[in-house]
Amino acid sequence: MSKLYVVPTPIGNLEDITLRAIRILKEVDFILAEDTRTTGFLLKHLEVSTRMVSHHKFNEHSSVDKVSNRLKAGETAALVSDAGTPAISDPGYLLVKKCIEVGIEVECLPGPTAFVPALVNSGLPNDRFCFEGFLPQKKGRKTRLEWLANESRTMVFYESPFRLVKTLGQFIEHFGAERKASVSREISKLHEENKQGTLDELMQYFSSKTVKGEIVIVVEGKAEEKKKKERKREE
Repeated sequence: MSKLYVVPTPIGNLEDITLRAIRILKEVDFILAEDTRTTGFLLKHLEVSTRMVSHHKFNEHSSVDKVSNRLKAGETAALVSDAGTPAISDPGYLLVKKCIEVGIEVECLPGPTAFVPALVNSGLPNDRFCFEGFLPQKKGRKTRLEWLANESRTMVFYESPFRLVKTLGQFIEHFGAERKASVSREISKLHEENKQGTLDELMQYFSSKTVKGEIVIVVEGKAEEKKKKERKREE
């Protein structure tokens, strides 16, 4: 029976993959990989010999129809990204959407994703939160930050290590230097780091060191009491 499996892969420690994920990767007809070199390393480690097909953000639009046609013909496929759960700030959304539109069953396996451990490790409220992923690099970035300045839920962002300090500076400008936050990097890897503090403290800390690894920034939402006081002043 045709089916698309969305299979999360480890974000660092290779032991984090599930037994079910390994079985699916072995049983499907082909694997859609964001980077065949990265996925190839994982498959070799898992002793999986299933053929890979390249599926990434640069060819996603053109390959969706080809993949869906193969699935409609009766094949099965596993979609993986370089790390974590596909479609979460990675390719996958368009293919899942297409499969649903044409009646192909989609099943997403539970598994690793970077923002969940980062959110829990932050010590900030996690009963309600908003996931922002990567902010626009240029156009729309300032507008989005201005809008988020009044967000009361805990906010979760992805960021490149090369832009971390600059982004913290922008957060200070829009959210305030005393807003509590947390920066997590190298999650599940040997040099994992989770640093908590105010935005100003985090800015000073990371300005003095070389930062490597994918970054998750968790920022406290605006206090409701402060929002009420600001509304009263405006009235």
